[in-house]
Amino acid sequence: MWNELTQWISASPYKVLSLALVAGLLVHVLVWFAISLIARRTQSIFDDALVAYLKAPTRWFLPLVALHFTLPYFKVQLNDASYILMANLLSALTIALVAWVLIRLGAVLQKVVMSQQALDSSDNQGARRIFTQVQILRKVFSFVVVVVSAGFIFMSFDEFRRIGAGILASAGIVGVILGLAAQRTLGNLLAGIQIAITQPIRHDDVVVVENEWGVIEEITLTFVVVRIWDLRRLIVPISHFLEKPFQNWTHRSAKVLGTVFFWVDYSVPIDKLRALVSAASGAICWDLRAEVREKLLAFVQKNYPASLPVLRAEIKSV
Repeated sequence: MWNELTQWISASPYKVLSLALVAGLLVHVLVWFAISLIARRTQSIFDDALVAYLKAPTRWFLPLVALHFTLPYFKVQLNDASYILMANLLSALTIALVAWVLIRLGAVLQKVVMSQQALDSSDNQGARRIFTQVQILRKVFSFVVVVVSAGFIFMSFDEFRRIGAGILASAGIVGVILGLAAQRTLGNLLAGIQIAITQPIRHDDVVVVENEWGVIEEITLTFVVVRIWDLRRLIVPISHFLEKPFQNWTHRSAKVLGTVFFWVDYSVPIDKLRALVSAASGAICWDLRAEVREKLLAFVQKNYPASLPVLRAEIKSV
C-alpha cells in the first residue's frame, strides 16, 4: 500500500501538493477555531495572546510541511536548476516563518508579563520598570531574530553568497560604509540594552528634555518618544539619555517639589502670598503649579492691584 501511495505521489506531485495545502489550511482553521472557543471561556491572558499573535503565522506551518514532504517527488519532473531554486525558496520561506513565529512569541510573553502589572495605578514605579525592561528586550530580541534569519536566508542561495563576496572584495569603500553603519546600529542596540538594565528612563516617566516637559511615551532601539504637555511629540535619539543630562521627575519616586514664579512689585505683602502644597506625582504637580499661579495672580489683582509689576523711571531735569 505504501508503494502504491508513493507511485501515485510521484505521478501527480502537483495534485498531492494542492491537496496538502488545502488540508493544511483546513486543519489550521479547525484548530484555531477550537483554541478561540477555549480562550473566550477562560480568564487567562495567555490563550488570548496566543490567538491574537500566533494565529496568522501558524496558518502557513502545515502548508510548508506539505511542501517539504512533496518536494522530493518534483525532482523527476524538474531540471536540476529549477529543483535547487525551489528547494532554496522553500528553505527561505521556512526560515522566515520561524522568525515570524519567534517574534510573535516575544509579543505573547510581553502581553502575559504586563497583564500582571498595574500601569494605571498611582504608585506604578515597579510596573513601569518591568514594562520598560520587557519592551526593550523584546525589541532587541526581534532585531536579533530578523538579522539572524536574514543572514540564513541569504546563505540559502549560492548566487547571493558569491555576489555579496564579490562586491565586498572589489569595493572596499562599500565595506567601510557598511562597517560604520553597523557600528552605529550596534551602538544604538547596546544603548537600548544599557537603558533596559540601568533604567535612567522608564515608560511613563515624567522628564524634562531639551527644556521641554513631557512623559516618556515610547522607547525603541534607536529613539525615544516624549509626549509634551501640549500633545506635541519630541523624538530624541536613545543615546541622548546616556550622553547628555536631563531631568527625570519620577526616577526614584513620583514626589517632587514644585515652584511657582510670577512677577510682582516689591511692595506686595509676602506673608499674604505664602502657599505650600503637595502632589502625588510630577504630572499632577505640573497642573497644580499652573493653578496656584493663576489663583495667586487673581488674588493680587483683586486685593493688591498696586503691587502688580510696574516700570519705574526717574526723570532728571537738565
